Amino acid sequence: MRLEAAARMDVFRKLWRARKLIVVVFIPLSLLPLPLIHPTSEACCAYVLMVTAVYWVSEAVPLGAAALVPAFLYPLFGVLKSSEVASEYCKDTTLLLMGVICLAASIEKWNLHKRIALRMVMIAGAKPGMLVLGFMCCTVFLSMWLSNTSTTAMVMPIAEAVLQQLICTGLADSHDDSETVDSPEEDSAISTKEENLDKNQLELLYQNEQNECTKQELCAFTEGEAGEVNGFGLQPVLNKTFVRQANGHLPQVAIEIPNVKRVKARRDSQYPTKRDHMICKCLSLSITYAATIGGLITITGTSTNLIFAEQFNTRYPDAKVINFGTWFIFSFPIAIIMLVLTWLWLHFLFLGCNFRETCSLSKKRKTRREMMSEQRIQEEYAKLGPISYPEVVTGIFFILMTLLWFTREPGFVPGWTSLFEKKGYRTDATVSVLLGFLLFLIPARRPFSSSSPSCENTDDNSESDLLAPMITWKDFQRLMPWEIVILVGGGYALAAGCKVSGLSVWIGRQLEPMSGLPPWAVTLLACLLVSAVTEFASNPATLTVFLPILSALSETLLINPLHTLIPSTMCVSFGVMLPVGNPPNAIVFSYGHVQISDMVKAGFGVNLIGVAVVMLAITTWGVPLFNLTEFPAWAVARNVTRGL
Repeated sequence: MRLEAAARMDVFRKLWRARKLIVVVFIPLSLLPLPLIHPTSEACCAYVLMVTAVYWVSEAVPLGAAALVPAFLYPLFGVLKSSEVASEYCKDTTLLLMGVICLAASIEKWNLHKRIALRMVMIAGAKPGMLVLGFMCCTVFLSMWLSNTSTTAMVMPIAEAVLQQLICTGLADSHDDSETVDSPEEDSAISTKEENLDKNQLELLYQNEQNECTKQELCAFTEGEAGEVNGFGLQPVLNKTFVRQANGHLPQVAIEIPNVKRVKARRDSQYPTKRDHMICKCLSLSITYAATIGGLITITGTSTNLIFAEQFNTRYPDAKVINFGTWFIFSFPIAIIMLVLTWLWLHFLFLGCNFRETCSLSKKRKTRREMMSEQRIQEEYAKLGPISYPEVVTGIFFILMTLLWFTREPGFVPGWTSLFEKKGYRTDATVSVLLGFLLFLIPARRPFSSSSPSCENTDDNSESDLLAPMITWKDFQRLMPWEIVILVGGGYALAAGCKVSGLSVWIGRQLEPMSGLPPWAVTLLACLLVSAVTEFASNPATLTVFLPILSALSETLLINPLHTLIPSTMCVSFGVMLPVGNPPNAIVFSYGHVQISDMVKAGFGVNLIGVAVVMLAITTWGVPLFNLTEFPAWAVARNVTRGL
């Protein structure tokens, strides 16, 4: 019996190891009867769609490789020509992304992101609540322009350095943590004779018992310098009641040495106190949530926004309503509200409700730990040195790109594109690629200057070259997410196949029973559905599958497609409950401060906050911005074309 059980377990292990190969082979074969029994364009397109969707959700093959499935299955089944499928893999958004990556490469190469992050944290201060809010604000700002993954990878090491400083200074006991240290400008006003007397008593306690304590116990008491009197290891005597003698010393009989078990337990723990662990959890999770929030603000903030913009503009070429400006106006209030509510939720969950203690803006009284944390942040900022010429150039390009995006077609006034005779030729990608191209030409060294720019990623060859550019092709290649480019192209190919084959029309007809629901209810169901699916599947893959379905549903129910597509695009980014939900979650989880239960508990609240705020936005300021009360003419024209 034991041999049989062992043999079964061995078989199960082998099957589990080969599960991805089984999915890759079994799924296409099991679904093959669909196009064989019903040899129509709709059935063939549905077959390709289901195979690709299963590959994406299961991640049996890399996402980029799975996105190539339509490139060979569509021509084989006669849905699209090979040349037509190939044209879908490089769109306007691909060039937009390439230009943004050029700017991101320059920001990273010259450490502008570190300067921005550290400066914002220095402004916020070292109080736990304000520290978390400061890191969230700088992460949101960076994530507007960089990918969520890159932003998290940049900010998390800075946060980890601050957290390690908190842990090191937290080796002092809770008495030393709660004791306030006067700021330099308030030293003479707050120091009293009673506090000096207490310090003298603690020093005497340490000296009297020094010979009785073993070396092991003293190591558990303190990791500071031997001559420093800071109260380390004195927590066990805090709850005792002492009778003060006339000479100001504590009686010898009232002193107790902590038992060995308690000292060992304290030493073996990674965190000095439970509160320290909670601060680490709160700060770590706040960074991944802030990266997600920041990615919502701009079209280029995350790949899902790019997927939506391109698929929408391809499906509705006459719409002309989605651009950088309109998206920013709609999403910026959402991000601000989500930022505040998420901060309050994390504060309540991990730090409690005592906002006066954790968020005080007063700098008159600070604990030793807070002063040490601020000192560590200032040291990190000092390592950057004075702002360099390449940082100035990168900042100018950053501002210029933003202004040109905003003023291209603002809507309420003529944009700079009106200066050209031919209309519709220039897009946000034009600006992005132009400025990105210039970064390969502009020298990184100040003109008529003999000093070379300092940068961690600069090669020796580039330092010796007087005309070395701001970025090189290697810098660009290191950050360019080619897998995302192919993934987005695969989504465009699937959407094109659904349109040509008529599958989207068939799906829309099957959803006609939902016509009795009000628009807000349809949108809410779509948001809840995509936010649940994206917890277990990648965000781009989830959105690529759902966009054609939701577009067909909106057209069938005569609802403005933007009413369902925009909220669904935003909610697909709320996969924040599990480490596999998105790469920023995995990065934060790898630091070891949080457990899966912490992510589920905190992420569930953030998910609900996100869905609620997005629904509030689409039913309030989104209505006049996108004219959501009417079924638009550009969607009516598509309905007429589809009917023909």
